[in-house]
Amino acid sequence: MNINRWCCGTALFVLCTASYPAFAQSHTTQVVSEDSAADIIVTARRVEERLQDVPISITAFSQQQLANRNIVSAGDIAIYTPSLSTNSRFGAEKTSFAIRGFNQDAGAAPSVGVYFADAPAPRVVSSTAAGNGAGPGSFFDLQNLQVLKGPQGTLFGRNTSGGAVIIVPQRPTDALEGYVEGSLGNHELRRIQAVVNVPVADTLRVRVGLDRQTRQGFMKSVSGIGPSHFNDIDYWAGRVSVVADITPNLENYTVGTYSKSDTNGSLPRVFACNPSQAATSALVALQCGQVDRGSDRGFHTGEAGLLPPFQKVEQWQVVNTTTWVPADTLTIKNIFAYSQFRESTRGTVYGENLEIVSGPNAGTNAVRVFSNPFPGLNTASGATLTEELQFQGSALGDRLTWQAGAYMERNTPLGFAGIVSTNTASCTGTDAFLGCGPFTPAAGAPAATTTLTARVNKYYLQDYALYSQATFKLNSKLSVTGGIRYTWDRYQLTSRQMNYAPVPPTANPPVGYCVDGFRFGSRGSATNPGTLTVEQCQTHLTGHSQAPTWLIDLDYKPVEDVLLYAKYARGYRQGQLKAEGYGQEAFEPEKIDNYEIGLKTSWRGAVRGTFNIAGFYNDFSNQQITAAGFLRTPGTTPAQLIVNAGKSTIKGIEVDASITPFHGFTLDAAYAYLDTDVKSLTVPPPDIVFSAITLSGARVGYPLTYSPKNKLTVTGTYTLPLPEGYGKLSVGVTYSHIDSQYANYQDTPAFLAGAIPYDYGKLPALDLVNLNVNWGSVADMPVDLALFVTNLTKRKYYNATFGGYPSFGIEGGAVGEPRMIGVRLKYRFGN
Repeated sequence: MNINRWCCGTALFVLCTASYPAFAQSHTTQVVSEDSAADIIVTARRVEERLQDVPISITAFSQQQLANRNIVSAGDIAIYTPSLSTNSRFGAEKTSFAIRGFNQDAGAAPSVGVYFADAPAPRVVSSTAAGNGAGPGSFFDLQNLQVLKGPQGTLFGRNTSGGAVIIVPQRPTDALEGYVEGSLGNHELRRIQAVVNVPVADTLRVRVGLDRQTRQGFMKSVSGIGPSHFNDIDYWAGRVSVVADITPNLENYTVGTYSKSDTNGSLPRVFACNPSQAATSALVALQCGQVDRGSDRGFHTGEAGLLPPFQKVEQWQVVNTTTWVPADTLTIKNIFAYSQFRESTRGTVYGENLEIVSGPNAGTNAVRVFSNPFPGLNTASGATLTEELQFQGSALGDRLTWQAGAYMERNTPLGFAGIVSTNTASCTGTDAFLGCGPFTPAAGAPAATTTLTARVNKYYLQDYALYSQATFKLNSKLSVTGGIRYTWDRYQLTSRQMNYAPVPPTANPPVGYCVDGFRFGSRGSATNPGTLTVEQCQTHLTGHSQAPTWLIDLDYKPVEDVLLYAKYARGYRQGQLKAEGYGQEAFEPEKIDNYEIGLKTSWRGAVRGTFNIAGFYNDFSNQQITAAGFLRTPGTTPAQLIVNAGKSTIKGIEVDASITPFHGFTLDAAYAYLDTDVKSLTVPPPDIVFSAITLSGARVGYPLTYSPKNKLTVTGTYTLPLPEGYGKLSVGVTYSHIDSQYANYQDTPAFLAGAIPYDYGKLPALDLVNLNVNWGSVADMPVDLALFVTNLTKRKYYNATFGGYPSFGIEGGAVGEPRMIGVRLKYRFGN
């Protein structure tokens, strides 16, 4: 579609829809209820503003709205924010965000920035999408939660090309108050929260909160290996906030948060195998046997294999903000933050458990690909230090408001971190580099293809930026905003990667050689003799990138409650290094040009509500695409690469609306239309390391992954007319629809060739229904009672599929939650 036609058409629709709210508001004076999104105060432009006055497409939730909708995890946000999708392939604790089709791939920088108390969430680089998100315990005792859509590169920096998720914790108040809340539910759900706020003195306020939750896993394993339930919840989180008024115009605000999650991890479900490979491979035949066994069991049943899986995530962060107001027209703010993140994960990649029933290995189990932390190390770890000095001011009788600042971020490793993965082996690999052997190949797998691979890395990231943004009121109704930021990125990688395999193919026990044939030569050569240790396979690489990002915005307010805006913004995601590249480690920044127009309006009266709409068009170039590199060395799993291979267009419409047609009933709706189109892809050619490179994250003429074309959420809430003194009782039903979407493109060629009945990489359309019953101030007491039901209709669905069919003859998927039922009781005390 021509960009001019697209923008003009959306603009016409925006102008037409503006007329009714403008007319309605001129006849009324009734105040919108305190739960209305129109009155939420947001910080999307790094200052406090009313949501409806900000020329940015935003979905915002107050703490009350989060509680009423039972939003307790990152995945829950996506239900009520159609432009946002989540990917929980690597576990709920490591859910990554995608906004408007901008995804995060393992090993790449995030495309959606997550901020807590004005500071970035802990950032790490790993073989999975670890860190960079909202971990367990992030969604309790908040002031609000904001989802900013589209590039936010001027004020929030690089790696926000898709947008940003801003988590604003509740600050200490000057009242002695708090609450205790408990939850019970099916699957043995147990949760307790406690918050207390203490005004220690007139100038010192403290707030402390705890959150503890456990839930039995909804995936049942019948293999007898390890625990019987997976996809469980077991975490506790704590938060301490202190506000000190040092002088009347100098404030210091410190918030510290800690969370620790220790679960059995997620268990994928194997649902397909390749019968043509099974005819020639006893190993694939075993895989098909697992698929056959699974067809007679429940959908939420799988088989844990080889070793008991686990997932452990620990993170903490301290944010200190000092605010000085030397004059009415000047505010100086310093934001310092330090955080650490550690993760350790073990489990099968596809959910496979191969029961060997005959031959010399009878009675043993094997897997195709099994990931295990390197002995004594974390799977991923890192420390993040950020420092931002910010100036905000106004001039010309407040016609000009401005801000400028400098930003620094340093990400340092907490030692080496990485994994040991097995390929077609019965050897567990736990002590692979401490004398594991002799190798026991899985049935049907020749010794030459049986390997253990160790990959441990240290990533160093540095980021420096200068920025400025200003808004000038041309008159009482028309304003123009301009902003620019320049960012310098530096990154380093120290990598050690070794295979542990038979050399020559008939040898046993196996020996170690370097995976990186680009730098160390082929195995068995003089430089890579097959007698090495992992320390002898070390490489050190460096890289850098730099780029400007900017914003030009024009907004017009014909009346108080109507805002029209048009803007152009440039965003970019930094380049980086991917350890598995073997000569192609470095990938360059990707950039985005975003054109957007929108309308925000609210009206009051007997019928009150809000209506916000935005239309956008994006040019996306130098796209970072996930690729599979097939190594020439036998027995090695395909390397996961990031390559700059794509050019795409992304266009769409977003609508957020709310209406109260009569007293007691409110209808909220959110809709997103997203049209992503991959225009071109350039596949890197084979080289001395890779026999072939295939792009798994995109396909020409197809949409981007995790980008459903239509996504709709509708919530109807009715407040019952209880007599005075009985409290406020409301019943809310939420319906959400997600169009079919692609999780991967590795399976697509097999589908197009007629080898599989449907494209396993394409997730079917999904419809979910949630129910929430909230009774506030029960019998006029400081007690709130709630009932919540998610997935009311018991839909069975996958959140992701993995694309293993062409490489391993097996396909597995991450299973979505079944119906969850629970009750929540809250006791409030104090003011």
